Amino acid sequence: MKRMLITGLLTAVTSFLFAQDIDKIINAKEVERIEKVLSADDMEGRKVFTPAIDRAAAFIAHEFKTIGLKPADGASGYLQPFSLIRSKPISTSGMINGEALEAKDIVVVTPDSVVKTDMSSGYEKAAIRAGENLFSEASKYTQSGKNYIVLVDTSFSKNFPRLSSLKRQVFSADKTVIFVMTAAHPTSLTIEMHQEITPGKLANVVGILPGKSKKNEYVIFSGHYDHLGIGRPVNGDSIYNGANDDAAGTTAVIMLAKYFKAKGDNERTLVFAAFTGEESGGFGSHYFSHRFDPATVMAMFNIEMIGTESKWGKNSAYITGYEKTDMGKILEKNLEGTGFTFYPDPYTTQNLFYRSDNATLARQGVPAHTISTSKMDNEPNYHKVSDEIQTLDMNNMAMIIKSIALSSSSIISGKDTPTRVNTDDLR
Repeated sequence: MKRMLITGLLTAVTSFLFAQDIDKIINAKEVERIEKVLSADDMEGRKVFTPAIDRAAAFIAHEFKTIGLKPADGASGYLQPFSLIRSKPISTSGMINGEALEAKDIVVVTPDSVVKTDMSSGYEKAAIRAGENLFSEASKYTQSGKNYIVLVDTSFSKNFPRLSSLKRQVFSADKTVIFVMTAAHPTSLTIEMHQEITPGKLANVVGILPGKSKKNEYVIFSGHYDHLGIGRPVNGDSIYNGANDDAAGTTAVIMLAKYFKAKGDNERTLVFAAFTGEESGGFGSHYFSHRFDPATVMAMFNIEMIGTESKWGKNSAYITGYEKTDMGKILEKNLEGTGFTFYPDPYTTQNLFYRSDNATLARQGVPAHTISTSKMDNEPNYHKVSDEIQTLDMNNMAMIIKSIALSSSSIISGKDTPTRVNTDDLR
């Protein structure tokens, strides 16, 4: 009994001392060091498909290596490369039971330029029935690695066109999935689709800190490192540096990786990801997210634009989709007495919860939220050449990053598990 008491006291003292040491790891000076590199003019705005974004990826990978993170399973390095298929539709047509289908009732998700198929093609057959979750079910088939013909109930007529968004995130390894909205039971079905495709190579940067007792349960910390590149000059400046959007979030991911690696007590496996392609459609997070069984992801902290004060001032940030899980309540509990406050998203009409890199996993029920301070109704440098490092508050950024680290403690330890997102509203 006495030995257990002494052990408990030592653990408490160690935890207290390490909480003091957090300032040595996460501080304004180190935040500024990383920010300066990522938002420098020589990064040329980190636009996808440019040499500049490759330089940014190399810098982040070097930071992960220096920290001592492990590459993702099966990877030889920290880059998670993939080929994105960009498509331009030419024509789509079909027949069902001898009757012509309207093009609007057909969505073909494929990396191929031409698709011609019928009921005898060897494709798997499936259906999305009334009352099911349209987007969850559709994603299941597009992620299956198999060719599918999926019949969609006409009760989804309002949301069926939104399945076309899946075509924007097709990768070279994907198979063909054909969605057909119909009330008929097909005895015959033919589909023909033509599109122009252009492949492009992209890469996320991913590092892993394996857990101790819960290695197969994951907590993700993420931000996107791409931005808008070089555009039309404004007062002689043509570089969209993206210091806040989202070099700030990427800086946070690197700092959190350094902190948790030094702490070394995570029971769950921590995944640190810098995504590409957020500004052009969320391609990087989409590809990354589909590498996970969503049931194994316990939480996702996506960090987006934390370089400026929130509408409530310093020592505060907001959480998108706050009401959709109890994750925000868990974070608040862990921050009691610190003076830092997480608020619910005040910009709900902008649907930020499904507009950032947390969205793919959130749509599958994962408590995946974005943390931000950006005043979305009045952020003066958002998507402008003026989004440069001198507009950011390094001390406040460091405080936000420390607060994310401390607030996540009971989740990474396995003590707390946030509730899942109810996906019924996506039907």
